[in-house]
Amino acid sequence: MPLSALPPAERHRLIAAGFTARVEGTVDWGVPAPVDGWTARDVVRHLVEWLPGFLQSGAGITLPSGPSVDADPRGAWQNHTDAVQKLLEDPETSTRALSNPHLGEIPLDQAIDRFYTTDVFMHTWDLARATGQAEDLDAEHCAELHAGMQPMDEMLRASGQYGPAVPVPDDADPQTRLVGFIGRDPNWTTPVR
Repeated sequence: MPLSALPPAERHRLIAAGFTARVEGTVDWGVPAPVDGWTARDVVRHLVEWLPGFLQSGAGITLPSGPSVDADPRGAWQNHTDAVQKLLEDPETSTRALSNPHLGEIPLDQAIDRFYTTDVFMHTWDLARATGQAEDLDAEHCAELHAGMQPMDEMLRASGQYGPAVPVPDDADPQTRLVGFIGRDPNWTTPVR
């Protein structure tokens, strides 16, 4: 079954498991990542730190705190992803809304799915590439995300969340197209330190 056909809780479970595997396989948290100025630790920090504020301000939800990313990136990620999974599995979540001045009201589970789970999926490539691990993402999901983001190109760039698109060959595979679209150089390699 394609990732896009799964309900939000199941999609998160699978995508987060892929990121968790890369977290568990990371040996050097200080290695540079494909996002300018970030390290592998910063990839985890980004995912652990932005969602709590989004949920608190938009839905009044406070995720349980865990270890700091600086002290324990694995523990911080595990605590965070477990809390998100528990929230998505709660039957009440689908009946709640997240309110945001830029987005309006969105069912909470769909907001988490659209903004956060998608972010985890894309940052899996960043952590994998930074740490020399398997970086293959689900090709069908890459193609769907890329197709869905293309019409919002100008808005995405204006948000400051995405760098300029990196040109890729016309015959590039779906993952390479997505990675280039979100501003990553598909040929990026970890600099020699």
